[in-house]
Parts: sequence; C-alpha cells; structure tokens
Amino acid sequence: MEKLGVGIVGTGWVSGEYIRAFEAEPHTEVRALVSREKDRAHAKAEEYGITRARAYDHLDKMLDDPGIQIVVLATPHPLHVSQGIAAAQAGKHIIIEKPVALDLAGMRELQSAVAAAKVKTVVSFVLRWNPLFKNIRAMLDDGMIGKPFYAEVDYLHGLGPWYAQYDWNIKKEMGGSSLLTAGCHAVDALRWFVRKKAVEVFAYSNTSPQNPLRYEYDPNSVTLVRFEDGAIGKVASSIECVMPYVFNIQLLGDQGTIRNDQLFSKRWPEQKGWAKVPSVLPDSGDVSHHPFQDEVRHFVDCIFNNSESHATIEDAALTHEICFASEISAREHRPVSLPLA
Repeated sequence: MEKLGVGIVGTGWVSGEYIRAFEAEPHTEVRALVSREKDRAHAKAEEYGITRARAYDHLDKMLDDPGIQIVVLATPHPLHVSQGIAAAQAGKHIIIEKPVALDLAGMRELQSAVAAAKVKTVVSFVLRWNPLFKNIRAMLDDGMIGKPFYAEVDYLHGLGPWYAQYDWNIKKEMGGSSLLTAGCHAVDALRWFVRKKAVEVFAYSNTSPQNPLRYEYDPNSVTLVRFEDGAIGKVASSIECVMPYVFNIQLLGDQGTIRNDQLFSKRWPEQKGWAKVPSVLPDSGDVSHHPFQDEVRHFVDCIFNNSESHATIEDAALTHEICFASEISAREHRPVSLPLA
C-alpha cells in the first residue's frame, strides 16, 4: 500500500509526538516540516532522524507539494483557522490541534472550508484514545451505571513560566480563555461520555486576587451544562492552580457511578465498595504521555476506508460552542442557549 506523505506545521513540543506517531505508522511518512525559520525545521528533522523531510518557511509552499496528503497543524491557536482553510482548499487531509478557533466566526469559516473541500479531519482531542477513556466508554456501553444524569470532568493544570507555551498563552489574543487553551479537553470529555446534545450553558470565571502569573483573561472557570435529556454536567478548569496536574472524571447514573478508574454498580448486588479497574489515567500534562499513536492510526484508517472520524471538525465545533458560551455567560452573567447563533 502506498504511503501517505505528512507535512507538519510547527516545530514545538507537540510536533515531536506527531513525528513519532506518523513514523511508527507503516502507511505514512513525514516528508515536510514548516517553521517560520527554515533552520528550525531542519533542526527538528535532524533531531528525529528524518533527513528526507523537506524544510519550508512558508505554509503555501508546502501545500503545493503533491507528495503531501496529510497536514498537521501544531501551531499557536490564532493561526489554526487561516492555516486550516488553506490546507483544506489545497485538498489536504488535516489533523488540527485544539482549539481550532478562538471565536465562533472563525470556527464557522473553517467548517465551511472543510465541508467544501470534502477532506478528512481530526481535531486532536487526543484523550479520546486514552485507555481510561476507552474503559469508561465500554462500561457505559455495557450499561454498568445505567442512564447518566450527572457528570463532572475537571481540568486542573497550572501553566506558569515553567511551561513552554506560557509566554504567549497568558495573552488574551493568543490563549482565548481557560477552556479554549486547555480546559476544552474536559469539555470534550463531558460530551464524549454523556453523548447527548448540550442545550444550555451557565458559567463563572475569575482570577486569583494577586494574579501572580499575569494572565490577561480569567484563568479559572466553572461551567455548568444542561443536556437535551435533562442530564447536567460541570467542568472546572484552572490553569492558575498550585498543584500537580489533575483530570477528574465522575459520572453518576441511575444504576451506578464511575469515578476515574473506580466503579460502583447495581449490576453487582453484593458489591460493598469501589471496584478499581486498573488503567492508564490521563494524569499528566506531558504530551509524551498522550496516545498520539492511536489517534494517528485512527485517522489513517479513516482516509484509507473513506470513513469519517468521531473527532471531525464538525464534532469538535460542538465542544467549542460550549467553550464560547461559557465565556459569554461568565462575562454577561446569564445562561446561554445552544446552538450559538
């Protein structure tokens, strides 16, 4: 089977994980790297031993390369819309890092471009391939907790000067909001587990009194979500917290409860305490901890089988709408209905 050529845009931390994943996939190879400085692209290729990869300092030049079928956008948030539209119009399949856009208008533009080009997309909510996430979906499918009526997913990860993206992430025009820049993983997980349409959002946000990390936007938020079947959910997101990384999951159903890797269910009538299901938890912000290999394999399968991913730009838009609605609600002190107009 012919290999698909991959072009990776961006040479930061996460780009290395994409290089590893695509190089390990037997049906793909990395053929191009794009950076604002061509020397950085060359250095990244040498670091990962892919000397075949061509270095570009302009995206358009790489998009003209007929040997590239897949484009990975691993660039700062504000660039995703324009780069995604250009890649779609060039007929390239796209993996795009989250958030795909910092506002609703940009997201709609990108959605339209992808729909018109009929290219495959995956938005990198990579935790959908995390082993714990797979176990939880299996338990939900098996009816172990019955019908979920309440869900909590929390993203607590202090992003300070020790973090690679800190210098630009603290700026409003770059980070967007606590949810958009990081906590959207928790919002997406909420949707992934509840599996119902969100219809209303209410939120609060704040900054600690001293704001020692100098965020230009509120780095902490609590978002409440009401779903069409009456289920409710909560997402807490803090990128200002002083604590190790925590990704909490709690799902309450009419037949039982899931708490991270623990289960209590009426299906087991003699159960007296929590049952632990050993797994790999999403308990690190280190990108090398995340299952990029599984995500990439899934995307390649979608291309070869002409099937759509569960993590397309259209699906990701529903997660982003909750994030946008949360920011509106916190700013205007009111509930916000979905979908957004």
